[in-house]
Amino acid sequence: MTVEVFKTNVSKRKYANILLLEIHRTFEGYKANFDLEDCDNILRVQCADGHVKASALIVFLKDFGYHAEVLPG
Repeated sequence: MTVEVFKTNVSKRKYANILLLEIHRTFEGYKANFDLEDCDNILRVQCADGHVKASALIVFLKDFGYHAEVLPG
């Protein structure tokens, strides 16, 4: 299982929930959640069967008008 952590500019729970639905629909096997109480508006994504495709997720969020970058582990 791999986990990737992203810093985002998603700040509203309403939009985070919409994005989570779309992430789960688009990326099979991903489990994602937002921590909007963190100053970096963290998005955590785990994949049980393979690797999280960070660049694909960054482009995916950009298509919705949001910025994301991988936080170094």
